[in-house]
Amino acid sequence: MTFIKAPTPPTELQAALSELTKKHCLRSCWTARRPACRGPRTASVVPTSSSSAWASVACCRGTSLSRPRSTGYSNSATVPAQPQWRSLRARTSWVPIHVRVLASLTVMLAIFVVMTMLVKVDTSSWTHSFFAVTIVCMAILSGTSTIFNSSVFGMTGSFPMRNSQALISGGAMGGTLSAVASLVDLAGASDVTDSTLAFFLTADVFLVLCIGLYLLLPRLDYARYYMRPVWPAVFSGEEQLPQDFPNPPLVAPGSSNSQTPPLRPILKKTAGLGFCIIYLLFITSLVFPAILSNIESLSKGSGSPWSTKFFVPLTTFLLYNFADLCGRQITAWIQVPGPRSKVLPGLVLLRTCLVPLFVFCNYQPRVHLHTVVFQSDMYPVLFTSLLGLSNGYLSTLALIYGPKIVPRELAEATGVVMSFYMCLGLVLGSACSALLVHLI
Repeated sequence: MTFIKAPTPPTELQAALSELTKKHCLRSCWTARRPACRGPRTASVVPTSSSSAWASVACCRGTSLSRPRSTGYSNSATVPAQPQWRSLRARTSWVPIHVRVLASLTVMLAIFVVMTMLVKVDTSSWTHSFFAVTIVCMAILSGTSTIFNSSVFGMTGSFPMRNSQALISGGAMGGTLSAVASLVDLAGASDVTDSTLAFFLTADVFLVLCIGLYLLLPRLDYARYYMRPVWPAVFSGEEQLPQDFPNPPLVAPGSSNSQTPPLRPILKKTAGLGFCIIYLLFITSLVFPAILSNIESLSKGSGSPWSTKFFVPLTTFLLYNFADLCGRQITAWIQVPGPRSKVLPGLVLLRTCLVPLFVFCNYQPRVHLHTVVFQSDMYPVLFTSLLGLSNGYLSTLALIYGPKIVPRELAEATGVVMSFYMCLGLVLGSACSALLVHLI
């Protein structure tokens, strides 16, 4: 890895870019499985401005790549990344990531503070207005949380895979803690207003904690190292080096990540993983929670708390979130199949079998399908565990693979695209779950 420590002398930048093109040439020769690179290997760089430079290399085949003095390209082998780089500079700039994160957290905190203040307010005289305020607050929270999640996941795309895995596992941990808190509240709470106030205050505290921790993040040397800006790659398309290559792109002195990355190469490289994420979350949101929350215990008539009060919170929410957490955590030690393996989409498609399994459990009420095939409470427990484990493991693999199969300067944008795949799968599954409920 080559770093540019000072932005002042242009010769140092030229030498660094020349070294990068040499390494890319050696890598191309190796991938072609040639016994040796024949021909002289020299490099020269012609700088055109303080923000860009041209690399010309004679390597491997002895072909000289140089920029002609005219405005056109006379050599078809000229560095192919230049049109892409020009499109990056021509497009509008992104909002800086720290602005997106802090703004979304601040808006969410403000909304939760307002909702906390309204907990103890008597709204019986303005019910319709309170409902409208609640809907508006939920819409704002949904939008800001989406911006926050996509921004943070995009940022961790530049970090090692273990950091992305930890972020994704943290989401499952939040769901598990929420399920536990709901069970505790269900078992011991006497006043629903006090319980609501406690939940909202907890959310306020955690949001303040998130803001403080994010402000401390740039002070860590580890975070600063991976959050540093980089030059766009000198090559593009299939010739680009992946992020995990031993010699990733150079650090740009004083550059910024404000240029809008090209969307087409990101979508092309992540198409397979995107399908896996969309279909995974489509199947998951198709049955959870719409189907699972209506599966009743076969011994409900006994009147025991297990079969009435705690059956759904335990077997649906707590069990699913815990299994999802376990599946995500397994990826910290086991990461198979790989990002380009055909086994991964095969396993994703295999999860379709879970849908009829849940349908033929004791789902109530049933209008069209009156047959209950699985006559035991252990079946929904088993199926929910499989749903959570497979969702956590396979979705985490696809999500952490995405930013690692592209060059580092596209990692943040790829992380945002992967979060879009997540949202798309959840929306499609939730929309189709209403249709599935009416068909049972």
